[in-house]
Amino acid sequence: MGVYEELVARGLIAQVTNEEEIKKMVNEGKAVFYIGFDPTADSLHVGHFMALCLMKRLQMAGNKPIALIGGGTGMIGDPSGRSDMRQMMTTETIEHNCECFKKQMSRFIDFSDGKALMVNNAEWLTNLNYIEFLREVGPHFSVNWMLRAECYKQRMEKGLSFLEFNYMIMQSYDFYMLFQKYGCNMQFGGDDQWSNMLGGTELIRRKLGKDAHAMTITLLLNSEGKKMGKTQSGAVWLDPNKTTPFEFYQYWRNVADADVLKCLRMLTFLPLEQIDEMDQWEGSQLNEAKEILAYELTALVHGEEEAVKAKEASRALFSSGNAANMPTYEVAEEDFTDGTIDILTLVHKSGLCASRSDARRNVEQGGVSVDGEQVKDTRKTYTKEELTGEGKVIKRGKKNFMKVIAK
Repeated sequence: MGVYEELVARGLIAQVTNEEEIKKMVNEGKAVFYIGFDPTADSLHVGHFMALCLMKRLQMAGNKPIALIGGGTGMIGDPSGRSDMRQMMTTETIEHNCECFKKQMSRFIDFSDGKALMVNNAEWLTNLNYIEFLREVGPHFSVNWMLRAECYKQRMEKGLSFLEFNYMIMQSYDFYMLFQKYGCNMQFGGDDQWSNMLGGTELIRRKLGKDAHAMTITLLLNSEGKKMGKTQSGAVWLDPNKTTPFEFYQYWRNVADADVLKCLRMLTFLPLEQIDEMDQWEGSQLNEAKEILAYELTALVHGEEEAVKAKEASRALFSSGNAANMPTYEVAEEDFTDGTIDILTLVHKSGLCASRSDARRNVEQGGVSVDGEQVKDTRKTYTKEELTGEGKVIKRGKKNFMKVIAK
């Protein structure tokens, strides 16, 4: 099985513009491909995970990745999948976020000896002359065609700014420039990026002639993958200072039963034969599959040592209700009133619930436990002495937990 056929078997390919030629280039290691990342935060999150794993997989097969950091397009913001206009960032914030991305991507992609490139599109976008740009690129885009694109259609009712309307042209221009400057002959992106990517392929064809080779491909469920980065308690980041290795492990350990095999195929590097054997697993065996998924992905992002720690801590949590290496909240002196702190304050302050009213609702509905014992009394309090030393483990629902310790 060639690498392209494996991508298909893993459920990663949704649409392509020329499958036979793409298959040949990828399987022969001749693809110079790019995937774009807009620097909207100072860390990548699990919504980027599919793209990073794909880049690693293709590089292992001899192809050359280009990680395009959107220092220029990030100043506008992609309207795809959004119902409102993204808040504009300062140049300094974008530059800082780009540097953070570089460090995290290096865990997936080998940038040594020209095996991969990291490029910032601010290099060609920020110094463009508006009139010259319009004359060079504008004639090749039909407004009628652009307005039919899915990424714009869903914004038309609530309002699409002219600023955002330019995003498709700028992303298309990225591919055109990467093709000329770095020999980039293929682009990958999420299914919500299809129109933008077709624009890039068409721009190269119109500007450089029909013989110019530029391929377009999309990743199945990549737009859904972006949603994977969000949970009830916030984003799941690849930065261990934002999401600890234990929290990262637990995120994957708690995926839905229906998603575990899909995630194993798309995101891990386990042989397909091994994953296919799990198709018949059910009940407790699915929990084993989830542990395998969580371990493999935590090791990929944070290393084997942290993955082992997270696995042991997770098992200890489920077996005894307590564990080391889990997320911890230190109860400050000012949190106590007359030497005690109530359960609602603990649940709220530790971040397990967004407000005291939310905490009250969870406690009353039986969704909160302390050291494995359900707490339904909203007036329940704990002394500083009880929280000193090992502290206590609070769980909200099945997936959210926190060790609380008095300072």
